Amino acid sequence: MVDKKGRALTAAEIWQKVLNRVWNVILETEVALMHLAGHVPVHWLRKLIYRLGGMTIGQGSTLHMGVRFYDPRNIVIGEDSIVGERAVLDGRESLEIGNHVDIASEVMIYNSEHDVHDEEFKPKSASVKIDDYAFIGPRVIILPGVKIGKGAVVAAAAVVTKDVTPYAIVAGVPARVIGKRLTQKLRYKLGRPRLFR
Repeated sequence: MVDKKGRALTAAEIWQKVLNRVWNVILETEVALMHLAGHVPVHWLRKLIYRLGGMTIGQGSTLHMGVRFYDPRNIVIGEDSIVGERAVLDGRESLEIGNHVDIASEVMIYNSEHDVHDEEFKPKSASVKIDDYAFIGPRVIILPGVKIGKGAVVAAAAVVTKDVTPYAIVAGVPARVIGKRLTQKLRYKLGRPRLFR
């Protein structure tokens, strides 16, 4: 047996490839089942399924319908946080979402991407962290290795390629600071989720 470059593989390498393939099939099956669960219009049942899939979800937090995951075991969501419809949460590396975080619909958070400068187009990964009280607007894209500071606001459709400082308001492609939140004494609760979202 040979690899994609035509190099002969040892028995140990073949065995490792077989194990990797089996693991990937199991993971893809789990992700597909969680995607299907994302269409169940009952919050507590979705959260139960997500937790069984390995996610950590704090008390009072909600994920609306249609959320997609990549390896949910590395995703941690704090208390009283909301993730909007059709968001993408990438768990191929650590993804940590704090308390009272509001993530709007169709947000995409990635922590793995291909290295466009690598001759083999290999993937590279870096964790993403979103601190307490951050607000991520609709259709925002957050790329690997980014930290969103406490109370920061990311405007709709921004592409975040670098860290965002606490309480900063950023917008654009790539996201740039356009202002600062007027208060740093945040203590709100996001409230209950919509019934059938």
